[in-house]
Amino acid sequence: MRRILSAVLIAAAAFAAAPAGAEEFSADQKAAIDAQIRDYLLRNPEVIIEAMQVLEARRERDEAAEDGALISRLGDDLFNDGYSFVAGNPDGDVTLVEFSDYRCGYCKKAHGAVKALVDADKNLRLVIKEFPILGPESTYAARAAMAAQRQGGDRYLAFNDAMMTWQGNLSEQAVMSLAEEAGLDADRLQEDMNDPEIAERIQQTYALARQLKINGTPGFIIGGRIVRGYIPYDQLKELVEEAREQG
Repeated sequence: MRRILSAVLIAAAAFAAAPAGAEEFSADQKAAIDAQIRDYLLRNPEVIIEAMQVLEARRERDEAAEDGALISRLGDDLFNDGYSFVAGNPDGDVTLVEFSDYRCGYCKKAHGAVKALVDADKNLRLVIKEFPILGPESTYAARAAMAAQRQGGDRYLAFNDAMMTWQGNLSEQAVMSLAEEAGLDADRLQEDMNDPEIAERIQQTYALARQLKINGTPGFIIGGRIVRGYIPYDQLKELVEEAREQG
């Protein structure tokens, strides 16, 4: 910061050299100021790096404050929408919200970390937002998952795990096969997933994601933070602990 201040002082000294009452600098004065600043920066290029670091830190603070305000404003839709599946401890002191797509490779990668964290942290509440953004197969799988909730939480979780760990295409046949393996009634599932209410709820999740500026998957809400993209187990755990400390 001292170096940045020095550059500013050099410019200020050049400005002070202008005639009193002058409305603007002459071309020669402007050239002299430019030359002094250029010379200083060439001799101290680390000043530019410092300035960029300060700018980046300021940008991160502004984004964090904006994200916190969004979470506060959209809290009910995020944490208690009445239709997103809640796993872990329903009365946990920290809520982790995940926006995910069953065809997303990074969601599949994050799935194991999220599952392990929920298993390890008995005071963590997980809200799963079905957020299909990768085409018709994603939408079909999300509709099936939402319909699966009507057949019980354990079956939903088994189905969710099966689709997240599935490595092939999520065709309709594959989804129904995985549903049956998870103990679901496939005929009832197909009937329930055509309920217009499910399509409407997916649209509501799209709208919520747009407001949160979540344009890809996975996306996480942890305390007052929005994480747009994949993070590994250790970082997830650290952010949950940070949210718990902040209350």
